[in-house]
Amino acid sequence: MLFRSLRARGYTVRAIEKLGHDPRFPITSNWPHLVQQLADFVQAEVAAHGTTAYLVGHSLGGFLSLMLAARRPELARGLVLLDSPVLGGWRAQMLALAKHSGLVGSFTPGAVSQKRRRHWASEAEALAHFQRKKVFAQWDPQVLRDYIAHGTHDEGGQRSLSFDRAVETTIYNTLPHNLDRMLRSHPLRCPVAFIGGTESVEMKQVGMSMTRKVAGERIALLPGSHLFPMEQPLQTAAAIDAAIQSLA
Repeated sequence: MLFRSLRARGYTVRAIEKLGHDPRFPITSNWPHLVQQLADFVQAEVAAHGTTAYLVGHSLGGFLSLMLAARRPELARGLVLLDSPVLGGWRAQMLALAKHSGLVGSFTPGAVSQKRRRHWASEAEALAHFQRKKVFAQWDPQVLRDYIAHGTHDEGGQRSLSFDRAVETTIYNTLPHNLDRMLRSHPLRCPVAFIGGTESVEMKQVGMSMTRKVAGERIALLPGSHLFPMEQPLQTAAAIDAAIQSLA
């Protein structure tokens, strides 16, 4: 629904289907290869269309877009972060320590993702499973149906989750702790906007001081959690449109 709404507003929307699943771009600490995966994708799109792009990303996608815009400014016209609060200061130092000590998996979402259910007898059973989950119950019903249709696939007579839970867990456990240092070395040359959820736990955990330095006054909030794009897809599309207009 979000992509359809953006396209209806006149935008050309392109996205990598599943980050982290291409063995050419392994998942390592601070995600340098995932940034390269995004860089290759965006560079090909820029070459095909003859113009730079606005990078819009939620959570992981926002962080990777931020790192790409810093390191490859020629590829980004502007940046819209969807609940991707920029980690810095003592919190970044604590994350680095947790990664070094091997304890990072005990407090990131990886503790949940590594146990995530992967198989169901049918699409209907998968849909019913997620409808019972508190987090997914808040999603727009059509978004949840789209998630089942496109985020699961037929495998051996079952319906299986397409995004490998081991990949998801590794992504969580290699979160970048070097964003503040990277931004000092590679100051952003493009304008940035941030859209967050009013009930986002991630924003509260990370804090907003670094994000305010990056986005300035271009900060907006929508009702919802960290997953507000799935909860409020049409409102999110409208907010993205407004953010891009503010960057132009």
